[in-house]
Amino acid sequence: PDANIFETVDCSFDVLAQRLRELAFLNKGLSIKISDHRTQKEQIFCYKGGIVSFVEHLNEAKTPLHSPIFISVEKSDVILEVALQYNDSYAENLFSFANNINTQEGGTHLSGFRSALTRTLNSYAHKNNLAKDQKENVSGDDIREGLVAVVSVKIPSPQFEGQTKTKLGNTEVKGIVEAILNDKLGAYLEENPVAAKRI
Repeated sequence: PDANIFETVDCSFDVLAQRLRELAFLNKGLSIKISDHRTQKEQIFCYKGGIVSFVEHLNEAKTPLHSPIFISVEKSDVILEVALQYNDSYAENLFSFANNINTQEGGTHLSGFRSALTRTLNSYAHKNNLAKDQKENVSGDDIREGLVAVVSVKIPSPQFEGQTKTKLGNTEVKGIVEAILNDKLGAYLEENPVAAKRI
């Protein structure tokens, strides 16, 4: 970095390594190497499992309730990848990305994911008499307890809100993500009743 422009030119190896690890997770099979010539420290990131490996990495210190669920679909120029896995904790750990940019404030892709997850799990629970109170739906907050998920979309013309690009604003993406997840997650639950019951 140019010291005439930046207040500090001391790069943090850990901050850069974390971002490069994210990129390696998001781009299955891509190998990224970071070398720090100041300390001779270096790391190589490559994940053949892509975002499934990301979810497993996030769940390392926890007890997963089932194998990771992976959904990958291309529809209307939108590529959607979702990996999710529940563990025995109460914390929710959700990461969302648009064109490899970490959308920390979420956006339309995350809204679509949350809506579909809540609707699909409630629908499955009612259909299979798994809900304690058949008249009431389980809230989205309760459904996301113990959830670790990564939602990644790649779209031709992303519209981000704000200067920091931390929130996706493309309205059409919500419906696409919702429709895909309703369909694919619903099918997964029907085909994997043991995992569905644990969820």
